[in-house]
Amino acid sequence: MKAAVLEALNNELKITEREKPVPGSGEVLVRLTAAAINHRDLFIQQGKYAGIALPCILGSDGVGLVEDIGPNVGVGLIGQRVLINPSLDWGEHEAFQSRKFRVLGMPDDGTFAQYICIAADNVFQAPAHLSDEEAAALPLAGLTAYRALFRKGGFKRGERVFITGIGGGVALMALQFALAVDAQVCVSSASARKIEKAVSLGANGGVLYTNSEWHKKLLNNFGHFDLSIDGTGGDLFARLLEIAAPGGRIVNYGGTAGPVNQLSPQRLFWKQLVIKGSTMGNAEDFKNMLAFVSEHAIRPVIDSLFPLEDINQAFKRMHEAQHFGKIVLRISE
Repeated sequence: MKAAVLEALNNELKITEREKPVPGSGEVLVRLTAAAINHRDLFIQQGKYAGIALPCILGSDGVGLVEDIGPNVGVGLIGQRVLINPSLDWGEHEAFQSRKFRVLGMPDDGTFAQYICIAADNVFQAPAHLSDEEAAALPLAGLTAYRALFRKGGFKRGERVFITGIGGGVALMALQFALAVDAQVCVSSASARKIEKAVSLGANGGVLYTNSEWHKKLLNNFGHFDLSIDGTGGDLFARLLEIAAPGGRIVNYGGTAGPVNQLSPQRLFWKQLVIKGSTMGNAEDFKNMLAFVSEHAIRPVIDSLFPLEDINQAFKRMHEAQHFGKIVLRISE
């Protein structure tokens, strides 16, 4: 089979021939039709991720057809169009992942290949209303956004939500999920173009976080927020306490802007705020996310499509940070 392999840090991925995998006990063989790129893949390539083990086939998101099964798997899965849940070995606790938890696509070989073997428990029927490209864009971003918004954020219909870094996959899925249940949503970005696109999707408005007074502008124009969903951290995180309504919640799922400085405990305790961290999600979250997407006919935003052979061009587009939505790879028909 063809696969895109990262052999060394800061190198391009190499399209190479790998032996077609054979499903073991409890596993299925999926012939992948599409996969999507996440910032995680770029961070691994750049050496900005923990526990890097190379060479490896990257890729956490994938959709395809079950072509074969291993022992102890029901034959009914053969021929099914499935999505792969990239959360591996979550563990027994709902509130947090086990020590064995990891995300598909390093150290385990991932979805940037024509075939993958994966535990049968990690495949779910793909929503019927989605194309393969749309379905491939859903797993990691959709799971992360769903858990952050509903499970950890405790979102209630009609609340006011602020989402940072709009344009990225998780932020966009959080926007679409919140809008589906009547939220009033504002966003932030370094790009006026991305804010305009978010408004075209239904956001009430947005602010450029490159403006040092962005939080004041947000408060003046929109008021306080019941829930903030953040994937950046950094110095801007402290401002989320200022825009939070009394009793508000802040959920963080990423730290691309680095550590948080100058966080005010006075605002935290006086407003009785709640700050929570969230990483991916368990199988129940994934199942509920797919049901939510199907119920509300949500379609992930696709930025661009590339054939697997052009994966390094796709990585270049993500590195340039001009994308709005998911960058998707077509693998096979």
